[in-house]
Amino acid sequence: MPLPEADSSNDTYEFSLRSGIPQSFPLTARFGAASHTGLRRANNEDHYAVVQRRRARKILLTNVDTGGLGLPDDEAYAMIVADGIGGCGFGELASELVLRIGWELAAAAPFWVMKFRAGVIDKIREKITAYGRQIQEQLREYATKDPALADMGTTWTCGYLMGRDAIVAHVGDSRAYLFRKLSLRQLTRDHTLAQTLRDVGVPAEETAQYKHLLVNSFGPHSEKVKIDIDHVPLEEGDRMLLCSDGLTDMVSDDEITSTLVEFPDAQAACDALVERALRNGGKDNVTVIVADLGSQPG
Repeated sequence: MPLPEADSSNDTYEFSLRSGIPQSFPLTARFGAASHTGLRRANNEDHYAVVQRRRARKILLTNVDTGGLGLPDDEAYAMIVADGIGGCGFGELASELVLRIGWELAAAAPFWVMKFRAGVIDKIREKITAYGRQIQEQLREYATKDPALADMGTTWTCGYLMGRDAIVAHVGDSRAYLFRKLSLRQLTRDHTLAQTLRDVGVPAEETAQYKHLLVNSFGPHSEKVKIDIDHVPLEEGDRMLLCSDGLTDMVSDDEITSTLVEFPDAQAACDALVERALRNGGKDNVTVIVADLGSQPG
């Protein structure tokens, strides 16, 4: 059964993140999200979601003494931002489809990785890569049925939180950041022609005209999509930020940092970042998700 549709509201949700390390040190996460069409676009081609996954155990019958036995639920969360590309509203369709297809594939999966342990990263990379191939196949099927969709495409950036670990999976130029101890670190690499040129030594000022030319994205036109997949250890007090380029084109890293310092609440930070993007010009759709990781209250 597919997961429910992404809620377009900007509500903040709070969940417990149970770590694979001793249960006396769990983390909690508070999520905020916001998305805006911007000041120059007719429609919003960004889509986002924060999805909870839970695995529960409950002893129904046994003659074993269960005194002192704890069976805590395992919980994991996926944060996703997709920024559609393609005219006539097809980018909006592509970014929605990549989320919906991902939900369907996840619902049909025989198992989920709920805790991060040594050696599991290879299994995670294999699973995510397989999902990417299936997403591409389904997008091509849509384009086969309706050739007008052949040029649609989308970025896709996901942070999968498991206790004190995160997996960041990334295609395109939406970004993931980690904010730790007043320092902001970009976790993803932009899949643009501008970044490719800078990687081989071309001066940044000579690549500006290519900053929005994607060299890697989901869509029927893409021959092969490469998903960057990285493991990120988490600490108490960390904040993880996912966003579309509607934020990073308008708001510098220094401004993002100062906003995260000023607004300690996840939802307030998201709203403030979107407002900054609009105040700085709002040339594109802008979407932001923030996850705040902290200690278990009480």
